[in-house]
Amino acid sequence: MPLRLLSVLFLLLAWAVAAALAKSRMLPSPQEVALVAVGLARSGELFVNLGATLARVVAAFVLAMTLGTALGVAMGRHRAVDRVCDPWLIVLLNLPALVVIVLAYIWIGLNEAAAVGAVALNKLPNTAATVREGARALDRSLDEVAQVYAMPWRVRILDILLPQLAPYLAAATRSGLSLVWKIVLVVELLGRSNGVGFEIGVAFQLFDVARLLAYALPFVALMLAIETFLVQPLERRATRWRPGHA
Repeated sequence: MPLRLLSVLFLLLAWAVAAALAKSRMLPSPQEVALVAVGLARSGELFVNLGATLARVVAAFVLAMTLGTALGVAMGRHRAVDRVCDPWLIVLLNLPALVVIVLAYIWIGLNEAAAVGAVALNKLPNTAATVREGARALDRSLDEVAQVYAMPWRVRILDILLPQLAPYLAAATRSGLSLVWKIVLVVELLGRSNGVGFEIGVAFQLFDVARLLAYALPFVALMLAIETFLVQPLERRATRWRPGHA
């Protein structure tokens, strides 16, 4: 049996034992949470809110990765761009996510554009900072080869730039995915009328821990599945050309 599965089973066992000893509605057992989750799934409520949150996660993640990667490459390859943008990057890296979210809601309004934009803006500087280090480490001799053979830009990007940036993009993807969905929950808690974050807020107001966990755990499981079956295989495929990654 894989060690990861054993670890999950041990966690469930520890949870069940703790719930049996506590005998409190503040710490429901795994069986109670599972029953609530099944009820929410049968009514369709669970899937509707999971879908709403996942859509926001995907939109914010794609936006942040696209803009952050472009900015990171520009800063890593051009010193003037780095000097101009570095102060802005430091400000965004140290600006609390809650401040960005509240300002977005105040300036743009309580809508999807503000929600997705606030999450993307919180993720963008992390991606830019990571990719910038990768762009600084690029092999300049490969650029010279591309110039000598007059390679088109598409070939330069797909066959020279992206393979070298793959480890940095993988790191930005992994850290970014975990960061984005956590911030999305805060965004939904503060200003959305659906989604996992909104439902967690409702459960908190009712002190309904079973309902809170029934929404939180399936979404965590979904993020783990994306990490295991999507992010990690793509990372292995992108780095298979490097020594030791065959």
